[in-house]
Amino acid sequence: MAEVIALVDYGAGNLHSVENALKRVGAKVTVTADPDVLRAADRIVLPGVGSFGACAAGLRAEKGVIEAMRERVFVGGAPFLGICVGMQLLATRGLEYGETPGLGWIDGEVRLIKPTDISVKVPHMGWNDVALTPHAKGHDIIEPGEAYFLHSYHFHANSGKDVLAMTDHGGGLVAAVGRDNILGVQFHPEKSQSYGLNLLSRFLEWKP
Repeated sequence: MAEVIALVDYGAGNLHSVENALKRVGAKVTVTADPDVLRAADRIVLPGVGSFGACAAGLRAEKGVIEAMRERVFVGGAPFLGICVGMQLLATRGLEYGETPGLGWIDGEVRLIKPTDISVKVPHMGWNDVALTPHAKGHDIIEPGEAYFLHSYHFHANSGKDVLAMTDHGGGLVAAVGRDNILGVQFHPEKSQSYGLNLLSRFLEWKP
């Protein structure tokens, strides 16, 4: 029987494009905000587009979803992928339009991008390099290449050990974070053509 990939539905904006990309690489996708479905899922994907605060509020409005994700990921060991704001929500807090608590799964905060070169514009939008850090070992689904980014805020991790990949936009920005069976990517795999589809395909085979 094919594994079930739970794609968390909390009004995140890019839900259907992520769903279509996962299906293109052969995933059996269940779009859900049902805690019981999440507890039974083989893998969980948390998408996200928009502001940190709005996404955090939307996720918390879905009764029991955060608790079910935490149980399935931390107790059940299910592989987890956060995309864009879904990755940022892993942080301790976000500083977009005030301070908002995140999930706290990876220590750090989400801050406004402040390029050291004033000619560099924010948001960071378009194709850019994904460069691996030494800590990417063990998270073999992240590979060097080029991916599509669209964000004005970035993940500042408290520990460099949680940073799996970097990109550059007037200074270094975190492109991917991870720990154990948890992975988050700032870029959009669903918009990153073959690079993104290959990453999603590897996620389906990932056995952390």
